[in-house]
Amino acid sequence: MNRIVGTLVGIVVAAVLLRSCAFIVDQRQFAILFAFGQIKEVISEPGLHFKLPPPFQNVVYLDKRILTIDTPQTDRVQTSEKKNLLVDSFVKWRISDPRRYWVSFGGAERAAQERVSTLVRDAMNQAINKRTVNDVTSRERDKAMEEIRAAVQERVKDVGVEIVDVRLKRVDFVPEISDSVFRRMEAERKRVANEQRSIGAAESEKVRADADRQREVLLAEAYREAQRIKGEGDAKASAIYAQAFGQNPEFFAFYRSLEAYRSTFRNRSDVLVVDPSSEFFKYMKNPGAGSTKR
Repeated sequence: MNRIVGTLVGIVVAAVLLRSCAFIVDQRQFAILFAFGQIKEVISEPGLHFKLPPPFQNVVYLDKRILTIDTPQTDRVQTSEKKNLLVDSFVKWRISDPRRYWVSFGGAERAAQERVSTLVRDAMNQAINKRTVNDVTSRERDKAMEEIRAAVQERVKDVGVEIVDVRLKRVDFVPEISDSVFRRMEAERKRVANEQRSIGAAESEKVRADADRQREVLLAEAYREAQRIKGEGDAKASAIYAQAFGQNPEFFAFYRSLEAYRSTFRNRSDVLVVDPSSEFFKYMKNPGAGSTKR
């Protein structure tokens, strides 16, 4: 019985010793092995590793991944034109030398971020101070960001930090300048709009004038063609009448008299003062006058 208890105790002690002596390094981490408070080894390879139990040796882990510094505050920077800009940026960084990083910051990530942020602001001021607004916002934006990254990297290489990237997310004018810029932009857009309206009105007048000219030409040509057709019709009608009435001139005279009577006595109130013995009433007094004469 005592042998079994002793075996169990030995197994427990061995498990505790093994647990205190073994440690696992994740692929996303660095492991710094300390011996009596001094850095003995930096382990970057993932896997199972062994050490002496505390207090002889202990392990501290650091993040191996790319980290981001993205503060909500914007930085006020002045351009070479003495115009103030509000710049919102972010920084991508990582630990490149765990030993130097630990010596410089004691493993405090917040202290490292504050140091990097300060250096970025300083480099940003230097890069933007020598450029115009147009350079910062468009023409040399990428060049300015690379310049800032290189300047910060040069100053943090001795503290075990690598600056992966620096990006300017947003570049705006300060409010007092933005209002004047917007008013100037609005005035410029209104000027362009009025210019376009003037051009449109001139083009509209040209189109209307051309349409009116074409309308007059078409109407004149149509009237000319109508008159020609009408003249041809009248000529044909006259020829037909002449041919028809030429066959019996007396009937033609009689027919013309009836047409004259119809036109003259159209209304009951019409009054006609004429000599009853005139030729006008020849067929009314003697319907067979024409035939008798013949």
